[in-house]
Amino acid sequence: MKKWSSLQRELYKIIDNRIRFQIHLSKYRMDSQYGSTDLPRYWITLGEEIIFDYPKQFVDVSTRGNFIKNLSGKKQLYPYGTDISDISDLIREYIDTPKEIIFHKHFENDYWGLANILRAADKRIGKRRLILLKRKTNNKGALKIIEYRLDKEQF
Repeated sequence: MKKWSSLQRELYKIIDNRIRFQIHLSKYRMDSQYGSTDLPRYWITLGEEIIFDYPKQFVDVSTRGNFIKNLSGKKQLYPYGTDISDISDLIREYIDTPKEIIFHKHFENDYWGLANILRAADKRIGKRRLILLKRKTNNKGALKIIEYRLDKEQF
């Protein structure tokens, strides 16, 4: 896997630069009496608003402890087990997918609803397909991006 900055730079090449979309990956150091570890976080902003936040959006409140659960139902003890590298792999797969099939491709390993957010921000997806995506998705982050792109009539 390439460095995060390289992956981020490649993703920005296909994102509509007229919207204020940013994607971030960071690690926060946590020190305690039991030792230290890094707390990884992925988040996407549209303007000032966070529209995707891993792991915050995936905390499993039905259990005690620091468990996170992705949309597949897979649980992990955060921060010792995370989906960070899987999310990076999904972004890499999205970038590498030819534009002719990007709209209809099913991303089998998208356990976070990230593909539709990327499609909504992708400059290769035009107005007609954005309208179709708006009808078929319930992803709040993707819908916010679509509304922004359509309302601004940036086409």
